[in-house]
Amino acid sequence: MAAHVLAHADRLADKTALRIVGAQAESFQYAQIKSAVLGTATGLREYGLRPGDRALMQLGNTPEFPITYLGAIAAGIIPVPISAQLTAPEVSKISNAINPAMTIQASGMADAPGAIFDAAGLRDFWTLPPADYAMGDPDRPAYIVFTSGTSGQPRAVVHAHRAIWARQMMWDGWYGLTDADRLMHAGAFNWTYTLGTGLMDPWSVGATALIPSEGTAIEDLGGLLALERATLFAAAPGFYRRLLRTSLPALPALRHGLSAGEKLSTTLRAQWQDMTGTTIHEAFGMSECSTFISGAPTNPAPDGSSGFAQPGRRVAMMGAKGPVPRGTPGTIAIHRSDPGLMLGYLDAADETARRFQDDWFLTGDVGIMHDDGAITYVGRTDDMMNAGGYRVSPVEVEDALTTHPMITEAAACAVQIRADTSLIAAFYVTSDVIDEGELRDFMGARLAAYKCPRIYIAKDALPRGANNKLLRRALRQEWETAHGQT
Repeated sequence: MAAHVLAHADRLADKTALRIVGAQAESFQYAQIKSAVLGTATGLREYGLRPGDRALMQLGNTPEFPITYLGAIAAGIIPVPISAQLTAPEVSKISNAINPAMTIQASGMADAPGAIFDAAGLRDFWTLPPADYAMGDPDRPAYIVFTSGTSGQPRAVVHAHRAIWARQMMWDGWYGLTDADRLMHAGAFNWTYTLGTGLMDPWSVGATALIPSEGTAIEDLGGLLALERATLFAAAPGFYRRLLRTSLPALPALRHGLSAGEKLSTTLRAQWQDMTGTTIHEAFGMSECSTFISGAPTNPAPDGSSGFAQPGRRVAMMGAKGPVPRGTPGTIAIHRSDPGLMLGYLDAADETARRFQDDWFLTGDVGIMHDDGAITYVGRTDDMMNAGGYRVSPVEVEDALTTHPMITEAAACAVQIRADTSLIAAFYVTSDVIDEGELRDFMGARLAAYKCPRIYIAKDALPRGANNKLLRRALRQEWETAHGQT
């Protein structure tokens, strides 16, 4: 995997591979990145780690993160990146689950058990003699990531070296990525979306990766996009939402935006295009397989859909007895043969097997494949709402809510009002007070009666996870606790 990512490093030795932008600006040429990665591989080996060992990584949003991550992989060591925001109990739980040979940790992080390597010494590795790549079976484990846990308990997902090869399907199937691009990603290094889309993919084609320095405010990203002449911008919908509240400068170099992490609303997409004159291309994916459905500059997603299966992917909508007809909701599934699909959940063979139906991996998300092959995301299986016997997508309700001119964010979920009765509840953030009767009329004009919320609750903010994903479950639990239903 590491050799694939750095295949262009010698040819593009003097080109900027990574630029940390913002207050703590720092630039690295391709030759420097390769030297630092292979020096880190040497340093980790000299410190006693061996191929197959696991290294837990809890680092800040600094260059040490991707260089250590790729250096470990180059040495045959399995990195396990985790969020810098995790608490000591959370870190201990993860450490007990993966049994790392070492934890590489920045100062100020939560206490971790076992052998600790202070991240302050990582830069000393960068000047060590370069290690040879630990080449081997592409199906052997390369890295481990944790699911976000938005649909349950976070799980350790084991990926093979071959996963990097599968990412080539995104270059044309989502990004429109070339070696001339300057791609800025808004997320933190530990997020798989950032590591993949923001770093590994640009380096794999010889492009320049731009990452905001630690502590950069979301509101400052617009100025950085203009200053750094970014041609592509990748972020979760929440970042776009907050940027649209600022006075964005002209972005003449920007070709388009990329969105993943949660469903992008049609309202947000339209607002971005009105303000910047550029489109946003959305992708659907997950920790177990990265993204595999998307719109692209050469094949835009039809209105309301998430796009198409990327070239080379086999995707189906599955029912209880196999693939369902086009136009029928089903669980989004990807074929077992996809090289980007995980090896499995760590030490959980039974749980891994339960996620498969014959040769199809079930994502737990519901979608509809239309006659033209476009796929509309409906919602997570466990987020789907039941109203009078009808299954209702929270995404559809949220999209309708956010078309209201005063609603900036919205979430919908089913809340239990009695042991055998649930109603659809709408939670929203607004720029001003909205009369509930007016809001009911507004929704009634846009959705069938059975899809309309019965409960409307204004919030100062909506709960989101570390990667800005909307936490509908938290809203449901909060409401039910407040109303004596738990």
